[in-house]
Amino acid sequence: MKKLLAAALVAAACLPAFAQAPAWPDKPVRFVNNFPAGGPSDLIARSLADVLAKQFHQPFVVENKAGASGNIGADVVAKAPADGYTVLFGIDSTFDANPHIYPHMPFQPADLRPVMIIASSGLLVGVHPSTGFKTLADLVAAAKTKHLTFSSAGNGSPGHLAVSVFNEATGAKITHVPYKGNTPAVLAVLSGEVTGGTLATPGMLPHVQAGKITALAVTSHTRSTLAPEIPTVAEAGLPQLEQEVLYLAMVPAATPEPVVQTLQKAMADALARADVRERLRKLDLHYEGITGAAAAKRLADLSQRYGKIIRATGMKVE
Repeated sequence: MKKLLAAALVAAACLPAFAQAPAWPDKPVRFVNNFPAGGPSDLIARSLADVLAKQFHQPFVVENKAGASGNIGADVVAKAPADGYTVLFGIDSTFDANPHIYPHMPFQPADLRPVMIIASSGLLVGVHPSTGFKTLADLVAAAKTKHLTFSSAGNGSPGHLAVSVFNEATGAKITHVPYKGNTPAVLAVLSGEVTGGTLATPGMLPHVQAGKITALAVTSHTRSTLAPEIPTVAEAGLPQLEQEVLYLAMVPAATPEPVVQTLQKAMADALARADVRERLRKLDLHYEGITGAAAAKRLADLSQRYGKIIRATGMKVE
């Protein structure tokens, strides 16, 4: 018996250090959403927090740290301990567009690593009905001769990128008007304060269905499941305008691999649930589930694409 006990002690001493550490999570986990409450990234974070709290019997608390096109919340997570207890939920533009727009970033994209690219979605190009525009071609024609304005959720947001992409592709000069979040950007279109906007579909669609906003196209490569009657930008003759928003989870770059893998598996299991998938569908989100090197490459490729557009158009923080 003494020999068996001694052998067991020797074997335990030889185990990797992470095997002897407390299992993750053994205390509350903070999900930091770097955009305002109520948006898609916030709702994804809250959906996963509910499921993971029950699975691990630990609180998963969602905090909103919005501002500077996601830079504020991302900086909070980048500077947090690399232990898996602070996770960022946000969108790709914070990492593939902001570094090209902001002259002084509070963090570097390399300070964070992707846990998962959770989902993607297109945007909806919508205008106030008073414009009389019925198609994307109508918008293109008018934008070359009239002063038009498009709202966005802020400098560096997908809507801001969409304006720059549109101007670059068509030779138009639509003026970008930033707001503090998607909701006020939609309200600006609804009130006629701006001509239109290229914004998240769920925020626009109820007003489209009520006849208060006219939908011209969606920027995804396939039609929206929520509004299959709206054509894609490619179908409308402008495939250059294709643009998708990626919703992702990130952690500090030095977070131990076993913790990242545990979080990845827990998220994948939660996202496989029928009720969670239905929540994604209602947000017009397509499940991606991309992890590891593939996720990092997707962000790097987008950074290269958006960097070229931003340099060509002179897009900058105003």
